[in-house]
Parts: sequence; structure tokens; C-alpha cells
Amino acid sequence: MVGQSRKWVILVASTWIQAFTGTNFDFSAYSSDLKSVLGISQMQLSYLSVASDMGKAFGWCSGVCLMYFPLWVVMFMAAFMGLFGYGLQWLVIQRLISLPYCLVFFLCLLAGCSICWFNTVCYVLCIKNFSANRPLALSLSISFNGVSAALYNLIANATNPNNDTQYLLLNALVPVITSATALVPILRQPPPQSLPAEAVRRDSLTFLFLNSLACFTGLYLLLLNSISSNASVARTLLAGALFLLILPLVTPGIAYARGWADRTFHSSFPLEGSSFVDIDDLDLHKELIGSEDSSTNVLLESTYNSKDKDGCCDTMWEKDRLTALGEEHPATLLVRRSDFWLYYIAYFCGGTIGLVYSNNLGQISESLGYSSQTSSLVTLYSVCSFFGRLLSAAPDFLRHKVYFARTGWLAVALVPTPTAFFLLALSGSKAALSAATALIGLSSGFVFSAAVSITSELFGPNSASVNHNILITNIPLGSLLYGLLAALVYDANLGSSNTVVLMDGSTVCMGRKCYFETFFLWGCISLLGVASSSSLYLRTRAAYDRLHRNRNRMQFS
Repeated sequence: MVGQSRKWVILVASTWIQAFTGTNFDFSAYSSDLKSVLGISQMQLSYLSVASDMGKAFGWCSGVCLMYFPLWVVMFMAAFMGLFGYGLQWLVIQRLISLPYCLVFFLCLLAGCSICWFNTVCYVLCIKNFSANRPLALSLSISFNGVSAALYNLIANATNPNNDTQYLLLNALVPVITSATALVPILRQPPPQSLPAEAVRRDSLTFLFLNSLACFTGLYLLLLNSISSNASVARTLLAGALFLLILPLVTPGIAYARGWADRTFHSSFPLEGSSFVDIDDLDLHKELIGSEDSSTNVLLESTYNSKDKDGCCDTMWEKDRLTALGEEHPATLLVRRSDFWLYYIAYFCGGTIGLVYSNNLGQISESLGYSSQTSSLVTLYSVCSFFGRLLSAAPDFLRHKVYFARTGWLAVALVPTPTAFFLLALSGSKAALSAATALIGLSSGFVFSAAVSITSELFGPNSASVNHNILITNIPLGSLLYGLLAALVYDANLGSSNTVVLMDGSTVCMGRKCYFETFFLWGCISLLGVASSSSLYLRTRAAYDRLHRNRNRMQFS
């Protein structure tokens, strides 16, 4: 029972790490100051945001380090990379030191790499301690990465609401403090153990409590952050937010109390039917997520080979599609799969373009005349991304009532992105900007979180660490291409009468014209992402349906 309690403390610690290490979300809050201090163009500023995203291309290094170093060592390596990367940028923006542009570019890359390393630490913590409920643990942990900007905004307003440059200092120091706080739970991890059926049932109800509390935390940050511009109010709201982050520590006590009640009153208060994770389904679940046994894959493949072709769409999408879920795909096989490239394009034109939008949010709001609203917009994007990540657990919670393939959920989740961009192209109002930011944050957050489970299901759980790193190479590529597109359009409009010259000599493009073409082109590109994800759903629907039928067959046999 002590081991069962400790794992919940570890899950809470992973949510703390995620909540305070999503430092890339607040780039827009200080990007204008960074541009001014360095005296660079919009294109050069775009390259700095690309550098931060390029750090994700080196995420595989954290996996290699875990082969030779303990988990806590890798966590502090990530923390000190961020301390060095963001700390020196803060010294630059404070004009305490002067660095050439190429070194600032390297610092941005190093800071971006630290974020990916923190993510790897959290993935490993969830995988090691929640083998039976892995998707739920991953979804909950990853979701808290979306509230980072809201938390940093509260901290900034509580200390000095008139200084946007302090975000860099907070980005450097807060992850180190968080790592020190999470150190004890990580060092006291329980040994791996198999769970009895009743323990799995108890875990599912605990996840319901934690997700409900997470939703309340997100609503708290979303609804009250707008009134945090006053320092005293911000301090009160920050204290409330920290209390909500600490509150899940009561979970081990709840788990222990429920275990005692179950042992004492089991005959009077049975827990049958109270689980979101079927015990009869547990073996099949482990098959797809973490087991090396391939018996289920053989069953699925044999079923697939004997399928009835019941329509022209099935015939059209049959060629070279996946025959079963959970089959292991080494990198050499992965890149030859049509399904992988459909998945790659869907992510590239969906989640990645949403991330680039958040990186440019500071300049977008400035050009539309809402520069004072930048922090609020960054917070809005962050919190909506948080809710999008939480929603990625919907396939696991609802599959017994409303079954839908996870790739189908992905296609539906991408629809708000083109809607938002076309809305921005049609209107430059504050309401349109807020609505579009919320839609893009919700959509991209879902993609970022769901991608981990989709990669495991489509291309094998044992190869997921390598395959997912191959997938997210689209992030630096998309950041470069989409950011370059936005910068070219922005700089092309600097010669118009809408140009404003600031006191420091930097020029700012003002008006809807600065980003109109960008929004329209981004909307068209994101439509391609919707089409690609829809094609992926059509090609994988049969495999998911057969998995669902085999799951039901195992349940009632």
C-alpha cells in the first residue's frame, strides 16, 4: 500500500515539472523586447523562435543519457541547461552583457532542448509507475505543460507587472526550484509491481478525481488571470494556484483510505462497475501500450486478412495500410509507411502551425493594436492548450459509451485551426483575436498530447521513443517554414504607410495588412492537415474497429 501511495506523489511531482517547464509558451511576452535590444529584424526574431523549437530535435539525447545516468541527474541536467540558456538571455536583454546574434541563437536552442528533456523525465515517470493506466497518467501529466504561461504570467504580475523582461529570469530559475522540489518523490520511487484487479479499479476513480481537479485548476487560471494585473491581486491568485497544484498530494491519503475501506467493507460496498479501465481488457491494453508479447497482433492480423470488403472506400484505402495496431516499426520501416507520412503531415499542418502562431502572438497582437493584451492572449492560448491536452484522454474515458478511433479524434481536433485562421483573416477585432487564440490553443494542445498514444498504437509501443522523436522533427521544420513565411509578409509591409518607428529606432508594422496573407496561407495549410488526418482515419479505422471487437470478445468470453 505504501508503494501505491508513493506512485501518486510521483504523478503529482510530474505535473509540477510539466506545469513550470513549458517555458516556450511565454516567448511572445518578451520577444518584442528581445528584438529591440538586439536590433534585429522580424526575420531574425523568427529564427530565434525556430532555435527554441529546434531543441526538440535533440530530445533523443535525453533517452541516451537515461541509459547511463539516474533519472534525477537527467532532470537537473535539463534544469541547468535552461538556467544557462535563459539566464544569459536575461543578462543580454538587461544590457548587462553583450552577445552576438549567433550565440543568442545557440542559447535559444539550448533552452528549447531543456524543455524536451523535462518532458522525457515525465514520460518515464508515468510509464514506470502506471503500467495499467499509462494513457491516463500521460495525458494528465502532459496537460499541465499547457498552464505554464498562465502560471508565469501570475508570477510576473505578482513581482513586477510592468517588466516583461523578467519572464526570461523566471524561465531560468523556476524550473531549477521545481526540480529541487520534485527530487524527493523521484528518489523514493516504489519498485515495479503488478496490480491486482481491485487496485486498477481504485486507480481509475483516482484519475477521475485528479482530472476533475485539473479542470478546476484550468478554469481558475483562465477566468481569474485577467484580473491579475494588480500586484496584490496577482499574489493572492498565485497563492490560490499553488494551493491547487499542491492539493493533489491528498491523493495518496485517499488511495490508502479507500484501500482500507475496501479491505474492511468489501462485501458491503463492492466496487464492480466503477472502473474506466476494464480488468478483462487489461492484458490487451498492456499489449498495445507496453508488452512485448505479439499474440494480440497475430489475432488482429488474422482477422484483418479475413475481413469483408464492404465498400469502395475500404478498397480505395486498403493499399499499404496498417494491418494491425501495436506492430513494432523500426525507423527504416517507419519512413516507408504511407500512414506515417499522413500522420506526419497532419501534425506538421496542425499542432506545429499552432505552436508557431503562439510564438508570433506578441507581434500579431502588437500589429493589430493590442500590445497591452499580449500577456492575456498568451495566457489564453496556454490554458486552452491545457484543456486540449486533457481532452486527449476522452477516447479512454468514453470508449465504452461512444467508441471512436483515436485517429478520428485527431481529425476532429484539427478542424478548429483553419476555422481560427480564416476568422483572423476576416476580422482584426479583439474578440476575433481572442476566439481564434482559444481555438488554436485547444486544437494544438490535443494534438501534442494525443500524439504520444497514437504513435504507440500505430507503430508499436517499444519503438515509440524513437518513432515519436522522428515525428516531432516536423516542429523545427514547421517553425522555420511558417515563421519565415510570417516574417516575409511582415517585412514586406514595413514599407507601407502603416509603419511605426519606435524611440529605440526599431520599426513595427501596424494594421491587419501585416498578417492578413499569413493568416490566409496558414488557414489553407491547416486545411491540408485536416485532409491528411481524415485520410489517416479512413486508413486506420478498420484496425481500430477490429481492436474494439476483439476487446469486447475478450470481455464477454
